[in-house]
Amino acid sequence: MERSFRPPAVAGQFYERDGASLAHQVEQCFRDPRGPGGIPPPHRASDRRVRGAVVPHAGYVYSGPIAAHAFYHIAAERPPESVLVLGVDHRGTSRGAALSDRPWLTPLGPTAVDHDLVRALARGPIEVDEEAHRGEHSIEVELPFLEYVLPKPKFVALMVAHGPLELLEEVGRIVRDAVGERDVLLLASTDFSHYVPAPTADRLDHLAIDAILSRDPGRLYRTVAREQISMCGIAPTTVLLAATREEPLSARLLRWGHSGEAAPMGEVVGYASLLLEDVRGGPPALK
Repeated sequence: MERSFRPPAVAGQFYERDGASLAHQVEQCFRDPRGPGGIPPPHRASDRRVRGAVVPHAGYVYSGPIAAHAFYHIAAERPPESVLVLGVDHRGTSRGAALSDRPWLTPLGPTAVDHDLVRALARGPIEVDEEAHRGEHSIEVELPFLEYVLPKPKFVALMVAHGPLELLEEVGRIVRDAVGERDVLLLASTDFSHYVPAPTADRLDHLAIDAILSRDPGRLYRTVAREQISMCGIAPTTVLLAATREEPLSARLLRWGHSGEAAPMGEVVGYASLLLEDVRGGPPALK
């Protein structure tokens, strides 16, 4: 018997409350001048190079067009069997890394959970903790995009609290082993600098982005700590890099931007979309 739905916590705040309006809002993110410039084409490649992505999770008016860059590329390839979304523990409610084992609901409908992947992940510091996910938005905000670009996706929500590098690398190893040969797309949900002048966000964020592009989880973790970059998703992004460190992947930045591009403001929040792609498939596809 299917478990009860995890209801949306930020519908009507971070994104539109009803399904038709939300679908239109997602399409507008793709069409926005800050986005990829158009909705994804209906045809897909027969294979997939995208192994993972780093995507923002703010209100769609601010970060949605930046996130749309990554989802545009995901839409252009063969759909994965499931998606693991690594999210942020903004409220400090989990004891390390918290899984959800029930389907999640958005105004676009339910997103089914991959129970087999949940069971493979639930060990060591990772445990099922539905209460920790109750009001957290960082995973939920990615789901309407996934529901728009993938046919009936299955997914797993894994919230990762901030902790020592050694703990995050342990979580990364568990993710690596659990995913194994499964056909899983990995997403790390993060915003970058918070409430700083735009030039400061540009400088600091690109230090973190350069570390992500190097695919070195330790370098990213130490850079963010040394430079005091207010990157809320340092934990899930570090886990993503640790989990995929041994794979033949390349990383590339699709778009960096900030909230001041959407509305005038003296202090901004930074956003970026990045991809991790299998290098064995040839050069990256052009948009």
